[in-house]
Amino acid sequence: MLLKVGDKAPDFSLLNSNVEKVSLSDFRGKNVVLLFFPLANTGTCTKEMCTFRDELKSYEDLNAQVLGVSVDSPFALQMWAEKNNYNFPLLSDFNKEVSASYGALYDVFVPGKLDFKGVAKRSAFVIDKDGNIKYTEVLEDAGNEPSYEAIKKALSE
Repeated sequence: MLLKVGDKAPDFSLLNSNVEKVSLSDFRGKNVVLLFFPLANTGTCTKEMCTFRDELKSYEDLNAQVLGVSVDSPFALQMWAEKNNYNFPLLSDFNKEVSASYGALYDVFVPGKLDFKGVAKRSAFVIDKDGNIKYTEVLEDAGNEPSYEAIKKALSE
């Protein structure tokens, strides 16, 4: 499904790295920066999540909650979060349903080399306090990072 600015963000409930259920609707009244990333403990994913960790205060100042989502298990996410001191929730979309509902799922990840099916595409969505999408960025190349500047701009509008 291709989501666009103005669409209602699909609600979801996923397990976090502590194996506790977290729902998008838990954050109604706040902006949400929803970040899909391919795989924990890989180079670009670590760089991206560390950037959000290091700049979290600037997102909080914009009344935003950062949420990271991948198809990794909650247990893998917990080890990665502890290793990197992530200060925002990492959510497991192990069944790949949420990534698919946001149009953020590869059919085949790194074809001809890895050939993994059902890996989340690196994507960023800004969801406003009423649950509407204000910004979308779905990247085909997992080596690219989202536009941090565009995300902050969407939050400040």
